[in-house]
Amino acid sequence: MWQWLLPDLNEAFMLSSAAAVAAGWYCIRHRLVAVHRRLMLTGSVLGALFFVSYVVKTLTIGDTSFGGPAHWLPWYLGFLQVHVLLATAAGVLGVLTLRWALRANFGRHRRVAPWTATMWFVAAGTGLVVFLLLYVVFPPGSTGSVAHALF
Repeated sequence: MWQWLLPDLNEAFMLSSAAAVAAGWYCIRHRLVAVHRRLMLTGSVLGALFFVSYVVKTLTIGDTSFGGPAHWLPWYLGFLQVHVLLATAAGVLGVLTLRWALRANFGRHRRVAPWTATMWFVAAGTGLVVFLLLYVVFPPGSTGSVAHALF
């Protein structure tokens, strides 16, 4: 069915979000405030779409286990934990940074935004590596539905 598409869709949302944030950062450095605002809002929407599609995938299809060689598993899991921590921190900082911008609290926004964007880029990059390891470099492992396990 359509379930095979969700991991690709998730990754497309995340990479598109990171690209919009990068373009927005470029624009603010060149004093293109209106374009910066539109790109950052676009990046935020794409990031939110990533989060929603990831949650839908996790609840309906489940998480895919690592299908690569067993001796890679500890390295993969360690890398995955770093990615999850970075992505969570980037998401929280992203919400705060967006909130400060929308409330015109530009002092806080300017201080935190470069850190937020940098963390977003690292989270997107590490997420791409996780995606490649799970679905491209090695054959995917088993996938189990969280909803099925709960109910």
